[in-house]
Amino acid sequence: MSIDFEPFFKQYEALVKMADDVFARVKKEYPENVTCEIKCADCCHALFDLTLIESIYINHYFNRQFAGAHRAALIEKANRADRQVHKLKHAAVKAQKGGKSEEAIIGEMAEQRIRCPLLNEQDQCEMYAHRPITCRLYGIPTAIGGTGHTCGLSGFEQGKPYPTVNLDRIQTRLYEISEELRKTIKSRHVSLATILVPLSMALLTEYSAEYLGVGQKVNPEEQQGAEDE
Repeated sequence: MSIDFEPFFKQYEALVKMADDVFARVKKEYPENVTCEIKCADCCHALFDLTLIESIYINHYFNRQFAGAHRAALIEKANRADRQVHKLKHAAVKAQKGGKSEEAIIGEMAEQRIRCPLLNEQDQCEMYAHRPITCRLYGIPTAIGGTGHTCGLSGFEQGKPYPTVNLDRIQTRLYEISEELRKTIKSRHVSLATILVPLSMALLTEYSAEYLGVGQKVNPEEQQGAEDE
């Protein structure tokens, strides 16, 4: 079965345009503070996850753009990065079970550095035109859960007021698009839209109808689990 993702890609691209417009506006208003430039790859080592719609989107264009030896090399880089991410997340879960606070764990994870598999030898993104929203906003002030963040290489000073992007709102919209997709394809996986994966896993996954649970009966246990959340 072939799934038409285009309607959902258009919704996602509208959000991408909004993010690009915001970045451009802040850069215009604070040119000395936004220090992003070609081959500045600080954001390409940050650890973050993608929502369902973002994962499928970048996977779709990855499969369209690359083939042969080049694709094989990128897949190998994605495998290496994914193993690193898995180790870090496993250690984080272990630390949480050991009593470490969530705030401390998040702080430690934010300091981890893993080279993005799409970052080439010239320190440029192989899929710049289709990069995730997180990458597009890196370098200007953002806020998650009420806590402000910005690139350490930027000129924005802590404690001063600047236009700040509320990433929680963007994340909510990404979840909404993902849930609309899940319902449209009638996936049996009731929690599909809430799953987050690193970019490396998004490149490695085959988002087939079978993987997405299209046309299958909902698992009663999975349904109950979703209702309990």
